[in-house]
This record gives sequence, C-alpha cells and structure tokens, in this order.
Amino acid sequence: MNTTAPAAPQDHDEEPHAMSEALMTDPYGGYGRLREQAPVVRGRYLDGTPTWFVTRYEDVRALLLDRRLVNTPASVPGMEDKDPRIKMMDMLAIPEELRPYLMGSMLDTDPPEHTRLRRRVLREFTARRVLNLRSQVESFTKRLLDALPEHAEDGVVDLLAHYAYPLSIQVICDLVGVPESERSMWQQWGDDLITMRPERLATSFPAMIEHTHELIVRRRGDLGDDLLSGLIRGQEDPEARISDEEIVTFVVTLVLAGHETTAHTITNGTAALLAHPDQLAYLRSEPEALPGAVHELMRWCGPVHTSRLRYASEDMEVAGTLIPRGDAVLLCFVSANYDPRRYPDPDRLDLRRQQSGQAESHVGFGHGIHYCLGASLARLEAEVAFGALFERFPGLRLAVDPQELERRERLQLPGHWRLSRLPVRL
Repeated sequence: MNTTAPAAPQDHDEEPHAMSEALMTDPYGGYGRLREQAPVVRGRYLDGTPTWFVTRYEDVRALLLDRRLVNTPASVPGMEDKDPRIKMMDMLAIPEELRPYLMGSMLDTDPPEHTRLRRRVLREFTARRVLNLRSQVESFTKRLLDALPEHAEDGVVDLLAHYAYPLSIQVICDLVGVPESERSMWQQWGDDLITMRPERLATSFPAMIEHTHELIVRRRGDLGDDLLSGLIRGQEDPEARISDEEIVTFVVTLVLAGHETTAHTITNGTAALLAHPDQLAYLRSEPEALPGAVHELMRWCGPVHTSRLRYASEDMEVAGTLIPRGDAVLLCFVSANYDPRRYPDPDRLDLRRQQSGQAESHVGFGHGIHYCLGASLARLEAEVAFGALFERFPGLRLAVDPQELERRERLQLPGHWRLSRLPVRL
C-alpha cells in the first residue's frame, strides 16, 4: 500500500460514468484507460452516485479482503437512515414491500448477518453436493447437444438460446429443487431482471417472489434431497435460524445469478475459443487442461466486470487516495484482470497461463467473504459444456465474423459482458 500522504478528493469536469458509452461498448479499453490514468479514479455509478473506481489488480484484490469496505450502507456509522440504493429501487420502480428481497441478500449484507446466512447456506451448498451434480450436468448437456441440429435455421443455431441458457437453468433449478415444469418461467424472469427495465420487472419480480413462497409451502409438505429442502429442515435449528423470507431471497439470488452468469460464461468462452483457433486446437489436444482453461476464460472474457457498490465504513487510504467514510467504491474486475502489472501480455488469450490444479488468481468470481458461492458449480458446468460441445461438433464455427458478432450481438449493459445470441454453424 502506498504510504505517501493521501490526496484530497477532487471534482473532475469529465468524470467516468458507469453508464457511459466508452465503458459499456468497450469496457476492456475504457476501464483499461482508467487503470493507466490512476489506481483510484473519481466517477459516477449507474444512478449518478459519486463513486471511487478502483482499477488495479493488487488494490482490487486487497479491498475484496478489507473489512472496512462494507456492502450495506447502514453498516457505515452515520448512514443508518441513508441508503443510496433506494434511488436505484425508485429507478426500477420496485414496490416498497418487495425491496427487501433485492436489498437483503447475502450479496448486500455484512457480518455478523452475512456470516449467519452464509454459514447456514454452506451447510447445504457443499462441495460434495456440487460434485454429485456432474452426472446430471453431463446428462443435461448430452440431451441439449442431441437436439441442437433440430434448432438450426438455414444451418445456423443460437447456442445461447438452445444450449447455454437451458443448461444453466436446468442445473441450478435441479440443485434448488424447482420442478422441471416451472423452469421456463425462471428463465423468463431471469431475462426480465437482467434488463433492469421497469416495465418488464413490474410483473416478473412480484410473480417470482410469490412463486418461491408457494414453492416453499409445497416443499415443506414433501421434503426431498434438494437444496431448498435442506434449508427448510434447517429452520428447526435454533442456532442457525433462517426465515421463509431469507430462503426466498437466497433462492431468487441463486437461481438468477447462477443461471445468467453461467450461461454467459459458456457463450463468452465459446465465442472466444472459436475466434482463437490456436487455443481451441490446444484444448482439443489437451482436454485435461480444461479446468485451467476455464480460469483463463473467466479472466479474459468473464461475464461480470465490476463489483456491486461498496462503502467505506471509515476514512481509508487506497493507493495514496483518501476515500472518506460513507463514500461509494466500485471495484473494477475487468481492469484488474487485464492489469499488466499482474499478467504479462494481458490482452492475449492464453489457455496455458494457469495450469490445472493451481489456485485461481483472477477476480472474476470475486475474493474474500463475498467470493461467489456458486463458483465451483459454474466451473463444473463450463468444463462439461466446453468439453462436450467441441467433442460432439469438431467442425463448429461462428456463423458471422468475430468482429461482426461483437458489433451486432454484444449487449451494452453496465458492469456485464453478455451476448444477445451466439450464432454458430455445427
């Protein structure tokens, strides 16, 4: 950490804005320029909130471990009755009674509340449970690959709609215990939520909350081996109480986050491999390198580019800049993962960069107490999805030029890197 005297906050005429065209159309270049400008840059968040953008790898990784940065504004002394997230809820037109389901998840809580919830969930979301899902993931993948030719139109198949999305929603819903007949609704709700468009959220979000409460009632009368049943059983433990509302919040967060991010991990990675035939040839010749390759793809084209907003619970110095208590902080994963101070030649996709079995170095899944709960499941799905796809269709290729794909199909979503479709020829 820099030990020079902290610089005082300054106003800038041209502050970066998370909704700016420069950061949404070319986040690698846009956030990269901020990184080389300074390790900490004053800017604006989606709703205009003044925010400190932290851009470099060492600082981002250190702050992910720093307990002085909190996820809940109420954890900051003096901000108990001031929550900047309310402005975002107003922008999205989320009804007052439903806001706790978005603002009360583990992603938005701090210790000790976060510790209680995560400990309770981790008793059910175990590595063994995820490992036992491999055969189900392989089975879902095989069925989807068998059906892919049926979805071809003029020889072109959309891998997002007919492979990545249905695979991820099937796996996460199977884990949770969502009946198969209801899974298409969850995919639609996920699509609506990620748009952040009030007119789509107006019906989808209330329906999703009501449906999950109904699912708990049904499952309580017919407990099984799924995650939801385990959480319901855990309600009998006086030392790890979890309410119906907390279960709903967790299930909604897990299904939507697990479904969306995993699907786009698969499509971003597939598009990258098809645009880099040398890397794809290496992976085909060394299938045991898949785990390390998934990590490199997460670094190079992961679907999440920034953290949620965090808040300084006290005055703190970051890379020589003073961040006053209560100020918002945005950790820029995309610029950290491309920081040449950490990664030699960071713009180059190199599947040999991280050997299988090594601990991950990228921050695509975060780090610290808020490290992605579903990271092991996402990695498992990606490994199976890539391996099976390229084995089944050795002649797979993009249906459009890679640059044309980026120009026509890349969504402009702040903090996210997602395609609207992935057209390929089998």
